Amino acid sequence: MISLPQLEPSEPELFPEPARALHDPNGLLAFGGDLSVERLLAAYRRGIFPWFSEGEPILWWSPDPRCVFRTEDLHPNRSLRRQVARHDWRITVDRAFDEVIRACAEPRGNDLATWIVPAMVQAYIALHRAGHAHSVEVWDGEDLVGGIYGLAIGHLFCGESMFSRQSGASKAALMALATLLRNLGYPLIDSQVANAHTLSLGAKEIPRANYLEQISVLVEQMQKPGNWSVYGAELSGF
Repeated sequence: MISLPQLEPSEPELFPEPARALHDPNGLLAFGGDLSVERLLAAYRRGIFPWFSEGEPILWWSPDPRCVFRTEDLHPNRSLRRQVARHDWRITVDRAFDEVIRACAEPRGNDLATWIVPAMVQAYIALHRAGHAHSVEVWDGEDLVGGIYGLAIGHLFCGESMFSRQSGASKAALMALATLLRNLGYPLIDSQVANAHTLSLGAKEIPRANYLEQISVLVEQMQKPGNWSVYGAELSGF
């Protein structure tokens, strides 16, 4: 039987140390609490994130190893640049956060389940309203065809999910995000848990201890929360 610490709503800053996370399932650390802005920021600062399905309690994770992108390694290749130019895609930032997260929450293929449950949608919209969560959007005319969202704490960016309605649009969103983050001095995009798709895009796995050491510095670097839409003009050709 799995025994996990239960988080109390009255103590949003209190989390177990990530080293106490289970090995199986990898990274499961605690349950309960809530999805308030204060608690979510406290969690991500410690390398912890929520991940659960509809009908489950809120589950908190800190897996080992951790999957990350290095922004210095993410550059659009010639093929992607041609694709963006051919479709005349337009890149924006923080212009349609709600639409992006709801698109990411839509079922994909034959899989009707999603971890981006309504409570998570509302929680990250609240983070966006508070200036901590951001989105990059890819438009074909007036149609939103791709995007990515996540949250910024200091100079750490935690990527949450991306979607594509046209081939290559999510990759364009990721590369545009990496360009923006490099310009702003963000070296890492946390991708949490590796999968075949993120690894194919250039993500790498690193030990959790290494990840926690790096982010302990990044989260303390000053970055004032706010809307990033002004940066969209810089990404026309990314």
